[in-house]
Amino acid sequence: MIKAIIFDLDGTLLNRDESLKVFISEQHDRLNKWLGHIPKEEYIQKFIELDDHGYVWKDEVFEQLTKEFEIEGISVHELLEDYLNFFKENCVPFPELLETLEELKRNHFLVGMVTNGKGQFQMDNIKALEMDSYMDVILISDWEGVKKPDSMIFRRVAERLHVCPEDCVFIGDHPDKDVKAAREVGMKGIWKRNDQWDGAEADDMIDDLSEIPGIILQFNSISNGTL
Repeated sequence: MIKAIIFDLDGTLLNRDESLKVFISEQHDRLNKWLGHIPKEEYIQKFIELDDHGYVWKDEVFEQLTKEFEIEGISVHELLEDYLNFFKENCVPFPELLETLEELKRNHFLVGMVTNGKGQFQMDNIKALEMDSYMDVILISDWEGVKKPDSMIFRRVAERLHVCPEDCVFIGDHPDKDVKAAREVGMKGIWKRNDQWDGAEADDMIDDLSEIPGIILQFNSISNGTL
């Protein structure tokens, strides 16, 4: 019986690709004194390329940008600080985010989150999307000292929710770090489809967050033998 729904953040609840595009455009405008010699579209495309879907930390991204575009008068540290301070203001949620969380809570499910990343940075983004109040627990790898796909962080979130892993569903966009890893500890895994990967071995797949409550209902109907 499913009692808890646990989410990844980036690419699952937070539309990171769109958020990043908005941030980069705003940064180019905000720091135009130092970045104005770079065509905006060129700056955006190079940033996205170097970022590699978030798998390259931004100090490396800004260091490379500084070299390639010969940025002067502003340091890599200052560019990074701008990212840490302003990215949260550009967070774009996927459609039906709060409506889906509201429905899950209304139906008395526990709701949690496990995300890799820097602690305060990720928490700022969670709060910017106004979903922290819906979360019973939030585990961020930087603060936990362990990150996905390590099984420890999946077992830990179940423990903090006071449920068995078998009573949990994990929803994420990464076929291995989210879905496969969650299933290996006994959770059900739902893959949020995206263009980065061709597919995933999952218990179900979604395109939209609004599909989740119906899938959970189906899981529990099967568990109860009523389907």
